[in-house]
Amino acid sequence: MEYNVMPKKDIYLSLIGMIGLIAICILFQYPLFFGLFGSALLAGIIAIKNGVRGKKIVTMVIAGIRECQTVFMVIILIGMLIALWMASGIVPTMIYYGFNYIHQINYLLACFISAAVISLIMGTALGTVSTIGMVLLGMGRGLLIPSHILLGAIISGAFIADKISPMGSLVNLTMKTIDIRFKDVAKSMLITLIPTVVVSIIFFYSLGKQYNVGIDLQVLSIYQEGIASNFYITPILMILPVVVIILAMTGVKIIPNMVFGSIAGIGFSMLLQRIEPIEMIKVIYFGFKANTGMPELDQILKGGGILPMFEVILIVLGAVSLNSILEGTGMIRPMVDQLMTSTKTRGALIFKTGILSSLLTIITCDQTVGILLPGRFLKSKYDELNVERAVLARTIADTGTTIAPLIPWNINAIIAAAITGVAAVKYAPYTVLCYISPIVTFIIGYLGTLCDKKKQGLAECKN
Repeated sequence: MEYNVMPKKDIYLSLIGMIGLIAICILFQYPLFFGLFGSALLAGIIAIKNGVRGKKIVTMVIAGIRECQTVFMVIILIGMLIALWMASGIVPTMIYYGFNYIHQINYLLACFISAAVISLIMGTALGTVSTIGMVLLGMGRGLLIPSHILLGAIISGAFIADKISPMGSLVNLTMKTIDIRFKDVAKSMLITLIPTVVVSIIFFYSLGKQYNVGIDLQVLSIYQEGIASNFYITPILMILPVVVIILAMTGVKIIPNMVFGSIAGIGFSMLLQRIEPIEMIKVIYFGFKANTGMPELDQILKGGGILPMFEVILIVLGAVSLNSILEGTGMIRPMVDQLMTSTKTRGALIFKTGILSSLLTIITCDQTVGILLPGRFLKSKYDELNVERAVLARTIADTGTTIAPLIPWNINAIIAAAITGVAAVKYAPYTVLCYISPIVTFIIGYLGTLCDKKKQGLAECKN
């Protein structure tokens, strides 16, 4: 693809303007899609000023939106699935039985480990947060653990899927872009994943001990009675989440899996919970709200719906439009060239790769460009410096891919906030794995440079 060469002044002006518009929306709590559409408009104007035809920019945006049809469908299905799993009694049943055991364990640590295991199986971070994550969040709220701390543990575990799950779409995109096998990626990934997971386990174990003290079993019992008096509780309802996980393990894609989960949810809602068809439509569209007579329990048992997801869809539309213009016009290509100038060591290469991938994820509101551009443009640089391509894949996964839920305007953070009602700025400090991962990567890259220098020195001594 040929790009118009734009003056650096225009590129930096555009980037500063975009960041400013998004920051104003966050600071003054305006809907984020205003900032994103404004940023896309600014990028388009600067591109037109530099010779790109307006018709071509419109074509770029339309093509980008078409490519993301799956994302829009997933957002709608997530809204439906959460509402239906609440209404059908699936989430209440899992919370009901879970209350029998959670006082015996370190709950925050259990959230992290459970989310990590399920995400590896399902291959989707947001899919994990929107299903099992909602159950874990509900039970934790019953223990009076703050929602933002719970979500930090759940997202830390869930985003392991985007790093290393063989069924994860981003993992497969990274492998395809860099032209590398999963076996090689996994070996390299474990070098940074193991210490990152160990640090996360220590953090959540230490923090979780504070919330295991003084759990009121009587309160849990009252919650169980409230659930049992408002829902038909049976272990049969727990079969559906297990089936959804098994289908994900066997390779069923996320949309058919969510459609199946939603249809089954409608069936359970009407057959077991005796919800009328008109009420069922309201639940699907507006979301579910329990009416147990206990305000604390009602706060746990609510959520989902298609209508609350419309703002998320507008935000994603804005992010996709901006992303399409930045990538299609080549506006961010000079960043790659300038950042990689005079890179001679392994550590510098890894550090700059991580910075580039992270910057692209931050600017474009999505992980895709943070994978594609470094993957495409830096393969030859890694080959030139005799650094394995698996290290390139690992670095991208540990930085640009993993930091996504920490960025308030990123699609992942927006969807997570819409699902749970907890903003990224609140849960981010507790999403330990997502910000420890880049740090570990940079440390290991620096140590690799030291080893290379040591080997080079030994070789010179022998000569």
